[in-house]
Amino acid sequence: MSVDAGIQACAELVQRGDPDRFLSAMTGSVAAREVLFPLYAFNLELARAPYVTQDPIIARMRLQFWTDALDEIAAGKPPRAHEVAEPLAHVVRETGADLVRLHAMVEARVADIGEPGPVQVDDVVAYAKGTAGNLMAVAGGALGATDTQAVERIGTAQGIANWLLAQPALRAAGRGFVTPAPEVYAELARRGLQMLSPVKAGPAAPALRAAWRTKGVLKRAGSDPEGVMAGTIGGSEFARRGSLLWKSISGGW
Repeated sequence: MSVDAGIQACAELVQRGDPDRFLSAMTGSVAAREVLFPLYAFNLELARAPYVTQDPIIARMRLQFWTDALDEIAAGKPPRAHEVAEPLAHVVRETGADLVRLHAMVEARVADIGEPGPVQVDDVVAYAKGTAGNLMAVAGGALGATDTQAVERIGTAQGIANWLLAQPALRAAGRGFVTPAPEVYAELARRGLQMLSPVKAGPAAPALRAAWRTKGVLKRAGSDPEGVMAGTIGGSEFARRGSLLWKSISGGW
């Protein structure tokens, strides 16, 4: 598969499976999108792994595939013939994307395997950091961000917001879902908002822009934690797209 074909395949995967990140990536240059789409498609593959099977052994095998693929990329071996693995390898080799963080993203998804128990705030924050936090740090770093720790915090806040948005769907999926108390949602929203400190984005703006909904979602969850399970914290579609358009025009995130 050619590099261009691989990036296009990743873009299509992200458009179907992660529309918010797709829209934010589309505000960047062609060069930025060529970096972001393979990283976002990789994240999507990891997110799906625990949910495409009821067998925890198979789910772990799917995650192990990506651990092995990353090891091969690090060793300079030819990438696996996979629609995401090949463009991901290209991004890592062209940008020096952080393989340690990419490995950490795989490990974080192990928490999705098996039956969940009662939700602990610190566990959700750690999960958000391991998944969305690392993803944004890798993406931002690959586009030229220098303060990847600050970028990671923004990504972690985004991960918390996304986890809150996903609560109705997770409950509908079953698998032992335990509905947290409203005060847990409120505390998570508070912790997420604390992480949203100003960052000079520069060329990494398209990566940080993936968090364009985060502040609004967290504010709504904090003021109305009952709205998390009611599915009302996402805001209107008009406001959602309008805020992204404004950030893109203004050059912010």
